[in-house]
Amino acid sequence: MRITTASTAAALTLLLTAGLAAPAAASRGPGRPSVDGLWRMDGYGTVVAVGHGTYQEYQTTAVSCVRGDTARRTGPGTYTVGGDVLTVRLGGDGNHASVATASSAGHKQLHRISSLPADCARQLPKDPLTSFDVFWQSFEENYPFFAAKGVDWRAVRAEYRPRVHADTTRAELFDIFSRMVRPLHDAHVAVQDGDQVFGVGRPGTEPPSPELDARTKQFIERHDLVGATYRRDFANGRITYADLRGDDGHLGYLRISGFGGYLPQEQASYASQLAELERTLNTILTSERVSRLHGLIIDVRINGGGSDAMGLHIASRLTDTPYIAYAKRARDDPRNPSHHTHPEPIPVLPAHSPRYTGPIAVLTGGSTVSAGETFTQALMNRPGETLRIGQPTQGVFSDTLTRRLPNGMAAWLPNEEFLTHSGHTFDGTGIPPQVRVPVFTEEEFAAGRDSGFEGAVGVLEDHRG
Repeated sequence: MRITTASTAAALTLLLTAGLAAPAAASRGPGRPSVDGLWRMDGYGTVVAVGHGTYQEYQTTAVSCVRGDTARRTGPGTYTVGGDVLTVRLGGDGNHASVATASSAGHKQLHRISSLPADCARQLPKDPLTSFDVFWQSFEENYPFFAAKGVDWRAVRAEYRPRVHADTTRAELFDIFSRMVRPLHDAHVAVQDGDQVFGVGRPGTEPPSPELDARTKQFIERHDLVGATYRRDFANGRITYADLRGDDGHLGYLRISGFGGYLPQEQASYASQLAELERTLNTILTSERVSRLHGLIIDVRINGGGSDAMGLHIASRLTDTPYIAYAKRARDDPRNPSHHTHPEPIPVLPAHSPRYTGPIAVLTGGSTVSAGETFTQALMNRPGETLRIGQPTQGVFSDTLTRRLPNGMAAWLPNEEFLTHSGHTFDGTGIPPQVRVPVFTEEEFAAGRDSGFEGAVGVLEDHRG
């Protein structure tokens, strides 16, 4: 389906008046259906069993069924796993439902099934060949980008499967899996065995890391923010804000290095991190400050991603007008990589707190990854002036599917696309800037120059003039 401007406007109307993909929650009662039962998810290779206070996922392929995450019921229609909340809502006919994850954008659709797949009743062998087959099949049925990446996945199987046998060691199998996915150059693809993880990104880009984040943050403080009249770190150091001008008019600088990790506790819930983000935004975007800002620089050049929903939450403080950030769809036919679920428009709704609606310059680069990219995409459709400066983003937008293998290893892979109004996706190539400048090159570091920051200041000052 192509998404046009007209259809997007109509979809937004539906979202605001009816609640797209979010029918009223059902409750148990006389003559009323229950959400309990067995469900197959549209796309995602997942079957769900709901009942006895649990939401249990099964990861399925044509050759396997592996038990996935278990969420515990914490309220009517809500289940919690790993600090995140799933909300299950029953459709009117009782045979369809939707599930939303608090930290993510959009909904996943469910339809009732009568029984679990037969493979779910048996324990898979843990031998190397079985794990190979589940690994290969998981990509074959879910990965959308083989054609775009120029990878013949069946040829990959033909090359590597003969190398696997009963005596293949764990280290050898990890190396084989790594060689299989390396040509994808997809930062949302990884092979995991305990603490060992293999993954590669788009050639010519550097993955965001604590070391790169610390280096660039120190550089920015020394070279860009020396004249700031106010500067403060927030949210466990993941967010920095600075005022760059005096009382006669301000430019603001907002650096976001991730959409998560906002509290020091390793197991902090999504709700508590969102509350920390809200406290941060309320401190930064006060009524007094937004009234005198004449431009805002948002720096996501080193951003490791996190929660798409947090990005949308920030975007809601940057508009007075509801709009569609993007549309989200997932691959849903194991035999056809070009077949997808119906695209769901994802809205940005103005917050009830003070909002900044003036010109914005967004700084991006190859180390802008995942939720950093969906946030950038959400700002592309923002009413008002928004200019992108820097280099293309990494080019990975999807939530990641984690596929458990029988031997205890795991694979991570994407299966979703985030679409523009015209139905375009930036997967692989990344979101291009409107103004290209170097981003944290060794030459820029050596010269003490930040072309992106300087360009953003210049553009916003020119706009004011």
